[in-house]
Amino acid sequence: MKQPPKVPSILDLYPEETRESAALLKQAVPLMVRHDIPPNPVHYALWYTYSQGSSPELNRRLDKVVQDFETFPPDTALKLFREYVIHGELEEARAGQRQAVELVESIEGDVSSNLNHNQSYQNSLSQGLAALHEPIIDDLPNVLNDLQQSTQEMQKEQERFLQRLRSAQDEILNLRSQLQRAHLAANLDSLTQVFNRHAFTRLLEQILAAGHQGVALVILDIDHFKQFNDQYGHPLGDRVLQHVGQLLRELLPPRAIAARYGGEEFCIILRDNDSAHSARTFAEQLRLKIQALRVKVRRTDEVLDSISASFGLALAQDGDNLESLLTRADDALYQAKRNGRNQVYLALSA
Repeated sequence: MKQPPKVPSILDLYPEETRESAALLKQAVPLMVRHDIPPNPVHYALWYTYSQGSSPELNRRLDKVVQDFETFPPDTALKLFREYVIHGELEEARAGQRQAVELVESIEGDVSSNLNHNQSYQNSLSQGLAALHEPIIDDLPNVLNDLQQSTQEMQKEQERFLQRLRSAQDEILNLRSQLQRAHLAANLDSLTQVFNRHAFTRLLEQILAAGHQGVALVILDIDHFKQFNDQYGHPLGDRVLQHVGQLLRELLPPRAIAARYGGEEFCIILRDNDSAHSARTFAEQLRLKIQALRVKVRRTDEVLDSISASFGLALAQDGDNLESLLTRADDALYQAKRNGRNQVYLALSA
């Protein structure tokens, strides 16, 4: 089956080095402030691309939106984000779907052809059997010869069919792997290998819609993270984020979900949580693990031993939705920071 052309990934759209990226952000942020556009990953991506100038059509549509509306409509922002930023990922998913349809149609054709050959062979056997039941067979050698040829042809057809099935199995495995990679690319944060913000919000909404019993939300923010970047550079900051992502993957309880919410902020959805105490115990264990992290500064061999994080914890209650639960957990996080950082603060009941 013909493979579709490789679609550029979302990372291919942003090849800039750190200084170039910083310059583009310095252009994008004032534009967002000028038009009173809320700071979130979708808007940052749109206006970063706007400043980059790589998509004149996107720039034209963004200009029109801010002219036509007093505020920046969230639905419009998400639509533009899908069309111009993650277009490659969507195209890859569509290409995979087309491949699946073509593969199934091809297998269906092979099965139909094999059934036809089976029917023809069955007819040949029936005719030969009828001839053999005749009292006197004048043409017995020819009857047996026809049966032999039919059997040989059927054997070859079965071998061809089995070979096609094996080939189809390989194609299915490759296609499944391709679709899994596309799914992960669309849902995982590439740096930390936990879910991204978009996947997190979708999953939390689904979980809350199914019921609030046993659900808790933890938000953590790495303390003084900007100082790491300013003093040691973004590569070291990225390594700190990667270490935290690895801890989350290692320590998550069954059915829990971790995501990078943005920058140095992570969220964890706990399920099957029986009490505030058990949720707090998990958060405290994670806090201590982060505090125990040691990251070496490669150019100086200095070992950083001052990494810590502040935690906000909120238990889901009847009537909670995505926004209300996030708000309570976020308020608890800022209370932990006001209290001195490197601690877990439990949100009060609403």
